[in-house]
Amino acid sequence: MWSIEAVIARHEAGLTTGSERVAMEEERAAAAVASGVPPAGAGGAEASRGTAGATTMKVVAAVDASEESLRALSWALDHVVRQNPGASVVVVHAQHRAEHFVYPGLAYALPMAVDSMKKTQEENARRVVTRALEVCAQRQVTAKAAVVEGDPKEAICQAVEDMHADLLVLGSRGLGMIKRALLGSVSDYLAHHASCPVLIVKPPKAQTKGTGNST
Repeated sequence: MWSIEAVIARHEAGLTTGSERVAMEEERAAAAVASGVPPAGAGGAEASRGTAGATTMKVVAAVDASEESLRALSWALDHVVRQNPGASVVVVHAQHRAEHFVYPGLAYALPMAVDSMKKTQEENARRVVTRALEVCAQRQVTAKAAVVEGDPKEAICQAVEDMHADLLVLGSRGLGMIKRALLGSVSDYLAHHASCPVLIVKPPKAQTKGTGNST
């Protein structure tokens, strides 16, 4: 796992992956055309990094209805985004497909029941995303939002890759060792499978006291 300092240094040094570099060059070319300035070549691309010599950092924060995820988002805004002017922020909420909640023993689910579940999920997603965007607005940070469907671990992992994220921010629920073994941990999975560095913000010690070692 990368430290905050390592992530920032990685981008200041331009140590991005091949796919990230391609995406960045495409974005620069599109911006150049829109402004009427011819796209820069290999040498000009380096100059287009800006006077500070750093590329734009994309921070993706996974959020849900928990206070832990909002705390992690707040921490990242205060300690990462604030230190990187121009950094872009995307809040991502992952949810299971409505069909996931259909009782396994039923071979057929009533369309009405599935539609009802979809509406409930849409309302929940709207509340979660709205709260996250409000946290960003309170810190004068403009952010985008995205809702993805599927198993949360896999959906977030895919979203991070598709968005060419430079840093993924997660909140930890502070599960004890036994619960982690039984339920698994989204943060553990993403820490090992995400295509970018992962920052896991743990809850205050007062909240984890008595739960054992946790992440």
